[in-house]
Amino acid sequence: MAKKTRFSAKLLRDLRERIIEFILFLAALSSVATTIAIVGILLYESVKFFHQVPLGEFLTDTQWTPLFDDKHFGIWPLVAGTLTTTAVALLVAIPLGTIIAIYLSEFAPPVVREVVKPALELLAGIPTVVYGYFALLFVTPLLQVVLPDLPGFNMLSAGLVIGMMIIPYVSSLSEDAMRAVPTHLREGSYAMGATRLQTALRVVLPSAISGISAAYILGISRAVGETMVVAIAAGGQPNLTFNPLEPAATMTAYIVSVSLGDLPHGSLEYETIFAVGLSLMLMTLVFNIIGYFLSKHYREIY
Repeated sequence: MAKKTRFSAKLLRDLRERIIEFILFLAALSSVATTIAIVGILLYESVKFFHQVPLGEFLTDTQWTPLFDDKHFGIWPLVAGTLTTTAVALLVAIPLGTIIAIYLSEFAPPVVREVVKPALELLAGIPTVVYGYFALLFVTPLLQVVLPDLPGFNMLSAGLVIGMMIIPYVSSLSEDAMRAVPTHLREGSYAMGATRLQTALRVVLPSAISGISAAYILGISRAVGETMVVAIAAGGQPNLTFNPLEPAATMTAYIVSVSLGDLPHGSLEYETIFAVGLSLMLMTLVFNIIGYFLSKHYREIY
């Protein structure tokens, strides 16, 4: 009887484990299925778009005016706006985020770290529309004091605010990577007579470079995909320029402006958002692939 009871308990335990394993498998599968569904929709709608607009025109034309009578479907004005705002954002986020991570990891007392790091991460929880109006109503007038000819809508203020917005991503992940460096490496550096700054820059930073590069790539992806800040502060007119002092439209800003408009579903003008979305996804994929190989390369070196 006791043997039968133990056997039944084992069967029940195995059944519970299999049910839990199946639920976890479904949870993991849901993310894969969602990604496949998104890619499938983008490809399906983009194919319909490219049946009417040649791919060569899409990749070579320098004008983007699908909503005007003189229609042009060159993606480069939107790409230029996206890359320009992203570059400005990275010029802010990468240096400041790295410096903050070095300070929090190697120099800050525990009390300071416990206050500063949650405060930084709180910035990531602020709605992006708030950042957009902050760029338009505060940063742009402030820049116009220094640059009187700066227009009210420009990529510089949008890029600066996006940079402020992604600092928490860069600093938090970089600090986690640096704190994961084994303590004996620091102690060996100190034993050789190195200062704390020398240890941070020449030992800890190179050892954590794979994690830090992953933080940079996440920041790039976040900047490329930002919507509301550029939609509010950068202007909505596609303009093929890499000058951050001029207004322009980004890929995400165009998508949100068209999707919230009155264009009928299935029209050529509406299907442009899927072609732009597919281009944006491919751009982000390229950045992530580059980040993967950089991370792998530096991991093998260090």
